This record gives sequence, C-alpha cells and structure tokens, in this order.
Amino acid sequence: MKKIQFLFICIFCFATAFAQQETTHKKQALGISFFLNDFKTAANIRTNGLVSVLKDKSFFKPSIMNPGIAVDYFSGISKHVDFIATLGGSFLDYPIDNVPAFNANNFLLETTANLNLKLLTDKYWVVPFIDLGVGASNYQKYFSAFTPVGIGLQVNFLDEAYLILNSQYRIPVTENASYHFYHSITIAGNIASNKVIVPKAVEVPVVVDRDGDGIVDSLDACPDQAGTTALQGCPDKDGDGIADKDDKCPDVAGTAKYNGCPIPDTDKDGINDEEDKCPTVAGVARYQGCPVPDKDNDGVNDEEDKCPNEAGPASNFGCPVIDVVVVEKVNKAAKNIFFATGSSKLLAKSYKSLKDVAQILKDNPSYKIDVDGYTDITGSADKNQTLSENRANSVKQYLIANGVDESRITATGHGINDPIADNKTAAGRSKNRRVEMKLRNY
Repeated sequence: MKKIQFLFICIFCFATAFAQQETTHKKQALGISFFLNDFKTAANIRTNGLVSVLKDKSFFKPSIMNPGIAVDYFSGISKHVDFIATLGGSFLDYPIDNVPAFNANNFLLETTANLNLKLLTDKYWVVPFIDLGVGASNYQKYFSAFTPVGIGLQVNFLDEAYLILNSQYRIPVTENASYHFYHSITIAGNIASNKVIVPKAVEVPVVVDRDGDGIVDSLDACPDQAGTTALQGCPDKDGDGIADKDDKCPDVAGTAKYNGCPIPDTDKDGINDEEDKCPTVAGVARYQGCPVPDKDNDGVNDEEDKCPNEAGPASNFGCPVIDVVVVEKVNKAAKNIFFATGSSKLLAKSYKSLKDVAQILKDNPSYKIDVDGYTDITGSADKNQTLSENRANSVKQYLIANGVDESRITATGHGINDPIADNKTAAGRSKNRRVEMKLRNY
C-alpha cells in the first residue's frame, strides 16, 4: 500500500510541476458515465491466469458484468494531465473475502480521484491516455479502499464536449475490497463559458438632453430623469407601462385599473381577486381560488380523503375508525392459523378462526383485509419468500371460499423480513413463522 501511495504522490507532484510550464489546459467540465463492473473476469485471471482467460475468449463478457451510472468532474492541470473525480453507484452482489455471500443485489457506492496522463494535447480530435488514482467504496456496512489503473481514449467535439472510453483494473488496498475491472463510457461538457464580453458603445450625450435619455428637454415630461419615448421621457421602474410619476406602486408591476398596482389578492393564495371565486378564503387554482372541498366535514379534504362521504380522522385517511373489539378479534384469529410443517396447507384447527374473520367481513361490506405471511430464517431466503407468499394466499383462498369477495383481500409474502423475535432460538423462530391480518375500511 505504501508503494502505491508513494507512486501516486510522485505522479501528482510531476503533474503539478509540469502544469507550471504550460499555459493552456482543459476547462472545468461535468460528465455522466455509464459503466460495467466485472468481478468474475478478475477472479478468473487471478485463479487461472491471463493467458487462459484470453484463450477461452472470456475476457469481456457483458452478460457477467453489473451496470451502473456515475457523475464526473474534470479539471485540467496541464496540457497533458487532467484531474478527474468520479462518484458512481450500481446494484450487485459484492464479493468480500472471509465474509459470507450476500446472495442479493445491494447498492455499491464507489468514488475515485484520478490523474489522466494524456499522450497528446486536447487540440487533437483523438487523445489516448493512461490513468492512475485512488478510490473508496461502501457496500452495506463495509468500507474499503482501492487503487484504479487503466487506459482510455478521449474524442473531442468542437472544444466544448467530448466522449471518453476507459477501462480500469481496480486493485484492493484494504481487506474488504475486491479485484475487479471497470469499463466506462462518458459524455462530458465544459461548464466554463467561452463567450467574449463586448463592451457597449458609449453614447455621446446631447447638450439639450439633461437626463441623457435621447429625448430633448423640450419634449421630455421628466427632463431630469431618464425615461422612454413611449412615456414622454419618464421612467417606469417596474416596467408596467405606467410612468413612475403616475404609478402608486412604482416598484411593483400593476395595471392602469389599479393605478399601477397589482390586482389585489385579499386571501394571499396567489390567485388575484378578479379570478378568485373565494376572494376572502385561501384556496387553490384548480378550484378557482376556493379550498379543496371536504364534503363530510371531517377536516380531511376530498382529494386526500379515502372515505369522502363518511367522517373520519386524518390518521385513518378520513375513514371511520374500526371498533377496537373487532380489530382484537381479527388479531386473535391470526394467532390461531396453523400450517403443515414446511407447507402452505392449512391445518383444520385454523378453520374456526378464519370463518370468524370471514363472517366479520361479510357483516361489514366496507371492510378490506391485508394478509401478510412471514417465515423464520431456516432455509434459503428464496424458498422462504415463496413459502410466505403461498401461506398468505392459502388464507386468502379460504376466505374467498367462505364468501368474501377476492377484491377485498390483499395477500403478501414477506419471507424472512420483519422478524418479531430472535431467530437464534427455537421459541423466537416459532414466533416469526406467522400470518398477520389487518382490517381497514379504505
């Protein structure tokens, strides 16, 4: 690691010294990159050797790579050296030595700071380069550092934008990092302006025009204040077409009807009184200045109220609160649902509880129910996900068979997620293997 750091410091010092001898370099620019991370080819090379990988024609296979996107900042240090900072992210299963496989795609955040050592200057259309830098990444709770080295090609477009193709080999510096290739294509553009400011010509004042507005004093209604021809030489600071001397609101654009002042907005809702059908009560434009209606007068407007014709609290989306006794009955029934081991088949001792829930739903046509299945962590996550979905659907099908319309039931499997007890104990795992049911009336 010390050798890598020393090499980077030497290159940076060389680039800085070289920059002092150059007078032109790349302007500041921003870019966006689309990239592919390749961990499998890097592992294959380290295991079997580069010759074997090339012989098998398995060096560049997009199908085993993970796509991502990044933003880039460019700044020239000299004609032949550019500084590049990159921040990118992708979703993948990141391999970490001595850490169990995650078996899931999670977010990988990577950032690098590189020096591009260009073989030609930016005056050429195509510029090859090599790059070297330092980088860091975060995956789940693991932080790591690495050193990227690579080669690339820059294609310039009219000194304003360019396309960059780059391949890097990222070498771990800390134990949580993994060897991998990084292939990217970047589109970037300058953020510094190249416009030349042309000074305005100075107008020669006329002797008989004291305020210098181009209107002779004999025709100027405001000879000591610069103005416009349309207003007979008088100024109009707010640009509303009413001269300041006649404008009661000279700093705010208005209309002649209100003597140069804006149309009033009594309720301050941003809709002027001439267009506001409720000028004294704040509202919204789609209701022509009136408040959003609330037909059931429960304090939850109809656009947010899931039961606009029945009063209910905002905490229940404007719907009436279900009786706590009924909720407790459903919760108790959920604790008496049983399945055959490792199966989604309902046991007969579950029927009575589920029939009680079906009767509650039939007695209350406005009620709906959410059925959520959960498992412990025994077995694979995929199998547990499928089992939890099948168990939730078994409960749903039983309720349908007992007269509840399918549209009123939502069944969802959550697998090993959201445990309510410790999965390290048999008692905890037993509690985590469960089906929950929640009533709602919206």
